[in-house]
Amino acid sequence: MTTVARRLGTVDATAIGLGSMLGAGVFAVFAPAAASAGNGVLIALVIAGFVAYCNATASAQLAATYPASGGTYLFGREVLGPWWGFLAGWGFVVGKTASCAAMALTFAAYAAPGYERPVAVAAVAVLTAVNCFGITRTAALTKALLAVVLVVLVGTVALAAPSVAAPAGPWFPHGPLGMLQAAGLLFFAFAGYARIATLSGEVRDPARTIPRAILAALGGAVALYLAVGVALLLVLGSDRLASSRVPMADLLTVAGYPGLTIAVRIGAAAASLGALLALITGIGRTVMAMAGNRDLPPPLAAVDQRFHVPRRAELAVGATVIALVLLVDLRGVVGFSSFGVLVYYAVTNASAFRQPATERRWPRWLNVAGFTGCVVLALTLPIVSVLVGAGVLAIGLAGRAAIRS
Repeated sequence: MTTVARRLGTVDATAIGLGSMLGAGVFAVFAPAAASAGNGVLIALVIAGFVAYCNATASAQLAATYPASGGTYLFGREVLGPWWGFLAGWGFVVGKTASCAAMALTFAAYAAPGYERPVAVAAVAVLTAVNCFGITRTAALTKALLAVVLVVLVGTVALAAPSVAAPAGPWFPHGPLGMLQAAGLLFFAFAGYARIATLSGEVRDPARTIPRAILAALGGAVALYLAVGVALLLVLGSDRLASSRVPMADLLTVAGYPGLTIAVRIGAAAASLGALLALITGIGRTVMAMAGNRDLPPPLAAVDQRFHVPRRAELAVGATVIALVLLVDLRGVVGFSSFGVLVYYAVTNASAFRQPATERRWPRWLNVAGFTGCVVLALTLPIVSVLVGAGVLAIGLAGRAAIRS
């Protein structure tokens, strides 16, 4: 059987993770977070960043020990058992497939207002084709898109810096629950480092590369998110930030540069494309691993002999995302996607906790903190998101039980 080639170095893997975290979320997530937490949005960001750090160390420790494609689906199977692995894999696939459609629609909203669905479909089709022609092309395109996003974000924050003032608006308008909901929303934007773990079967020297890439990507994202959050809060104020549909563009307008908002649109479109590209790649590798264990249809486990990529899995993911783009409005299911991601990382932390001392790189208390954080943030999401997320996970578990019976 043809195996996936190990072609990625530390820079490539870091770029894929950072490109995922600096997706459409950085251009939109601060508005709903401010609506929940007011001026406390930066505290919520710190909470989300800490939970993400716990998850990142668990992911890095596991990926260094089990250097094969599949992420926590593989880790859960190896450490906790097949049912736990399936729960993580199913949560990842369902939640991140919904995220792909959201990213595609976000790209289209910035790039072609009024033509969102056809442009989103075209974007998914093109990026799926890029994935099918090899991971090195994926890494190269991700780095190019990431460069555009970094220039736009750093430039916008620098231009807005002279306009900062004391924070205006309420602190913690919805109390502790609002703070935790804001942290859950902001955590959604941090989750891109999982893409590195799902690609560990294609990374050179994974025991060294994976931990370095995951922590470097997360550290870079946290630093940039803090800079953006401070600028938005101190220039717009929490009330205006909470009601803004395009907060980064409004930031430039208030700072006195309305003519440069086109740059933000370009940056948002590039960020969405970069995140969508990395998401499709990561989901495809998880689908391949699950199919290889007969948790999904076995033909999806095939690897293309020429380009060494799981082409059938990539095409299946792309087709599903296109169907969602055409049929569903995903604005109301962001919380559902967050629920699936948090379940995924809860299993990650539980798996890392069970690793023996010879495989450990970080203390067990980080796994306990990460698991607790994931559970708390998942359960404090809007009730509809919790119920729908739990229902879809139950359907997946029931389906696996039927296949295995």
